[in-house]
Amino acid sequence: MSPQMYLAYDYPLLSAFWTMLWFGLWVLWFFLLFRIVFDIVRDDDLGGWGKAGWLTFVIVLPFLGVLVYLIARGKAMGQREAAQAQARRKEFDTYVRETAGGGRPSSTDELAKLSEMRTHGDITEEEFVRAKELVLSGSRGGH
Repeated sequence: MSPQMYLAYDYPLLSAFWTMLWFGLWVLWFFLLFRIVFDIVRDDDLGGWGKAGWLTFVIVLPFLGVLVYLIARGKAMGQREAAQAQARRKEFDTYVRETAGGGRPSSTDELAKLSEMRTHGDITEEEFVRAKELVLSGSRGGH
């Protein structure tokens, strides 16, 4: 008995469509399942027993567990994701600001620089007083 050989024309287009659809749904199911498991583990509002209960429910009865979790805690899941995204954005902005050097020099640095320029004779006493007033008032225009 020889095994039956299937050729490309033996697999109709509609069957290929259904195969791709089921495969896509299967991938989406695992994506959703892992996202819920990660949300349970990362949730600070749940205690240890709450996490253990939800994880057991989601693992033992996956379809029902995921459905009930999305109904019960789906809105909070989205809020936690948004809060984590904002926290990551804030950390990134802080990192960029610190790495870039913080922008403008402080008033103390500018006053020290002005004082040094005055002692070297680069600026006059009147220019020093005007620049000092600008620095102390917070209007940091051109020097």
